[in-house]
Amino acid sequence: MADRIDSTRSDLTADLLLAQRMASEADTITTGRFRASDLRVQTKPDHTPVSEADKGVEGMVRATLATERPDDAVHGEEMPDTGWGSRRWIVDPIDGTANYVRGVPVWATLIGLMVDGEMTVGVVSAPALGRRWWASKGHGAFAGPDFSRGTRLAVSAVGTVHDAFLSYSSLGGWSRDHRGQAFAELLASCGRTRGFGDFFSYMLVAEGAVDLACEPDLELYDMAALVPIVTEAGGRFTNLEGAPGPVGRGALASNGLLHDEVLNRLQRDDH
Repeated sequence: MADRIDSTRSDLTADLLLAQRMASEADTITTGRFRASDLRVQTKPDHTPVSEADKGVEGMVRATLATERPDDAVHGEEMPDTGWGSRRWIVDPIDGTANYVRGVPVWATLIGLMVDGEMTVGVVSAPALGRRWWASKGHGAFAGPDFSRGTRLAVSAVGTVHDAFLSYSSLGGWSRDHRGQAFAELLASCGRTRGFGDFFSYMLVAEGAVDLACEPDLELYDMAALVPIVTEAGGRFTNLEGAPGPVGRGALASNGLLHDEVLNRLQRDDH
């Protein structure tokens, strides 16, 4: 058993190092085109933007994995799924593309590894903020300007919603999900609320700077890399029904102390 545990830890370390290397290559691509006057941007069928940098990053990640982990599956935002099996890499080449194309520096590359349905590795790299976050299962969560200078993360100890700091992305999705009234009441109950949005809300939870982050409408690639960072920092990450991990269409991340109460508060308005 000990040999098996040591082998698993060794594998995760190698996977994390690979994810870090891909994140650094992604940073070179994204920063090189950020605020470029000739950046090429298209509108996808779902009316969201995609830039040449999004495609470049995902193409690089897929090419690297084809060489380094040829037996692993890959799921990304911009290209079709490849491979199958118990190991699946999940990538959002630029989380916050709308920010990226407008010149707002809050965007990041998200790279995660799911093994047997569980998120085991996560890297979130936001080079325009000079910040990177990472975690692997059982090894803790860290953040710093780069992989060589990380500080271990821990969620907050705030124990009441009245004192809590909540971060969110937008308001419209909550009404479409029939939770508009519930979310409005939650906002009114919290001590402080801000719309930091996207990956940043969840990383602030992992850092203990924010106590709650939630969104009603997300994809797997939006959430996967965030999960191990939040949970290894001592927090909880579930969908809005309470199932753990990046499942379903919405997400709630918390310091753990507030989680069950907030899940109850976010029940659909028609319940």
